[in-house]
Amino acid sequence: MTTQLIGARIKALRDERRLSQDDLAAIFGFKDRQTVSAIETGERRVSAEELILAVEKLGVSLDYFTDPFLLVGEGRFSWRQTDVGPQRLNAYERLAGRWIAAFRTITPQVGRQLPLLRRSLGLTKRSEFEDAMAAGERFVSEFELGDRPATRLADVMQEKLGILVLKVDAFNGVSGAACRLPELDVVLINRREVEGRRHFDLAHELFHILTWDAMPPEHSEAPSESGGNRVEQLANNFASAVLMPAAVLDGFGQTRDLEGEVLIAWLNGTANALGVTASALKWRLVAMKRLSPAAARAIPDAALRYNGREPVGGELPPLFSRPFMDVLGLAIDEGRVSVRRAAGLLDLTVEDLAELFAAHGVRSPFEP
Repeated sequence: MTTQLIGARIKALRDERRLSQDDLAAIFGFKDRQTVSAIETGERRVSAEELILAVEKLGVSLDYFTDPFLLVGEGRFSWRQTDVGPQRLNAYERLAGRWIAAFRTITPQVGRQLPLLRRSLGLTKRSEFEDAMAAGERFVSEFELGDRPATRLADVMQEKLGILVLKVDAFNGVSGAACRLPELDVVLINRREVEGRRHFDLAHELFHILTWDAMPPEHSEAPSESGGNRVEQLANNFASAVLMPAAVLDGFGQTRDLEGEVLIAWLNGTANALGVTASALKWRLVAMKRLSPAAARAIPDAALRYNGREPVGGELPPLFSRPFMDVLGLAIDEGRVSVRRAAGLLDLTVEDLAELFAAHGVRSPFEP
């Protein structure tokens, strides 16, 4: 594993620096690039002297080559963000990569299995928006998400699809992300967003995970419930159908004859009941042809903000997720990770780490 890890990181660094294998061979003093190729594929072990030479010549730390709790040249991210500079976003991506890499590394060590197979929706860029909505409706039915799908979605993603969901403290402007690794899919959600936005982001990123091979998402996209390029529009239609399936909406009555303040009150009340934003519900009705585009545009944005309620600071969902904390707890219990390293990984104190285990209903493997 160490040989493969070092080889993969040497290749990632070479690609990042835009060096050829011949360039790297010259740095190491090898006779030809075939030796570099054998190192990068894990066929040849790197000696201690060569590793020290790589640290000196390439200007990186030894941990870069040996720390398994790093994602280097492996994970591909797609972020939902607004006005976040690339430097700041990349720094947060490296931080998130540590959590993901830790889970990937620890999971098999504690006797758990990473997913063997991946599901896909069978949609392409040429699919119609109606196809995406139909896929969302089928998803709700197949996985029995019930009358309030938003509350069951994260559990289904983790338990049935093997997708790791992490609720994180991202800075303002970042809503969430999808991450694809060769052996693992991950969705990050900013837990500080309002509830309806969190749920929509989760369903939206689920679409990207289930269609990644057919239509890989952009590294960065602006969060929107109705706009974006075609892939984003397909994702929005899928997410809306998952969170607001037609059969569930039927239970709240018809909207065709509603207008003005009555329509606004219905949108806000129904959105609160379903755990979505009233704006997302409005555009879902437009897509279903239950509300005209003109009528939707006539509704003031302010009337639907916070679903018509005063913004209040509610209790945030706990950081990360139960599956994540469960695996971390087992690793600490078995001595594979120290308590202090685990706390440092999550940027928590030891006391906060114990409280986080309790918040997820996971037995703490240590006494704080």
